Amino acid sequence: MAPAYCVREIEKALSHRLDEGGRILVLYGARRVGTTTLVRHILEKEKGKTLELSGGDIAVSDVLSSRDKTRLLDIVAGYDVVFIDEAQRIPELGLGLKIIHDNLPSLRLIVTGSSSLDLASKTKEALTGRSRSFSLSPFSVNELSATRTTFELDREIERNLVYGFYPEVQACDANADRADILRELHSSYLFKDILEIGGIRQPRKIVDLVRLLAWQVGSEASFSELGGKLGMSKDTVANYVDLLEKSFILFRLQPHSRNLCSEVVRSPRIYFADNGVRNAAIGDFREFSQRNDRGELWENFIVSERRKRLLATGVSAESRYWRLRTGAEIDYVEERDGQLRGWEIKYSPKKQAKAPARWSEAYPGATWAQVDRSNYLEFLTGAVDGN
Repeated sequence: MAPAYCVREIEKALSHRLDEGGRILVLYGARRVGTTTLVRHILEKEKGKTLELSGGDIAVSDVLSSRDKTRLLDIVAGYDVVFIDEAQRIPELGLGLKIIHDNLPSLRLIVTGSSSLDLASKTKEALTGRSRSFSLSPFSVNELSATRTTFELDREIERNLVYGFYPEVQACDANADRADILRELHSSYLFKDILEIGGIRQPRKIVDLVRLLAWQVGSEASFSELGGKLGMSKDTVANYVDLLEKSFILFRLQPHSRNLCSEVVRSPRIYFADNGVRNAAIGDFREFSQRNDRGELWENFIVSERRKRLLATGVSAESRYWRLRTGAEIDYVEERDGQLRGWEIKYSPKKQAKAPARWSEAYPGATWAQVDRSNYLEFLTGAVDGN
């Protein structure tokens, strides 16, 4: 069972920026990944007077969307820090925050939203130069390593490959309870922002799209083919994928190419932000050892965990995959400061791959390594500035 509070990797950076002041902090994250818990934990250490407001409160929403300077300043009067939760539910929020910030520059503001889908559009223009954004993911292996030994982390890996890392899931003792939580997330929460804000006319279509993407996780996604199966245009599929990405349900890896004649600019590969969410989409919570999609689960886990690590540490790197016309490929590639690093992702260390010859020829100085069950913890919990 996870501890009552798990220290999040971005906590230090978020706390530092809050103490520093000068900018409105915006924290994004999918529903129930712990954004509210994180901010409350940070504010417990604050010596100044704090105020928590919820966008779900009609009276609060009315004031913060009013553009009325007197009402806006009155609601935050006398406080040192103001925390606005569920901010995506407040119309015209950006303008209200701008008025507060410009008139009370010493007031520290922190805002959370369960989706960047609408919150960004409400705040981006009004808060240009006034805000700084952060993203929170489900728990990461690196975060859990603070309270678990290497042996414990490895012992839990097959369970986590099936049920993922949502805080409530990690706090459960029984797999049946974990599955129930994920089913509830999938049916009641994860699509809520998309359906409410994204203007989806046929909700079933986006649920079916997620299911199709879950079946082909880690594969190149042809929007034309997906549209054909779902009776939608490729542009509609692209729009839905964008909405799903902004709601932190999935993400894309684009192909790496320097326009070599042997490299093909292909479709993106789709991964899910959490393995448990992916398995909820297809309704499959069988034990890892009983599954025929073990390779897909392992690859989704490695790529999504590496992504969490980069986001949490603030390391700026381009994450991609690489493939040639001949079929030679590298599962995961990072480019940072002109340096290319490639990794082949395998579950079993017995299956030792070799770097494609064309990789070294095309990119002298690029590195390559294999990530498998024997070394994945080092890859996911170690420093991110090397292999």
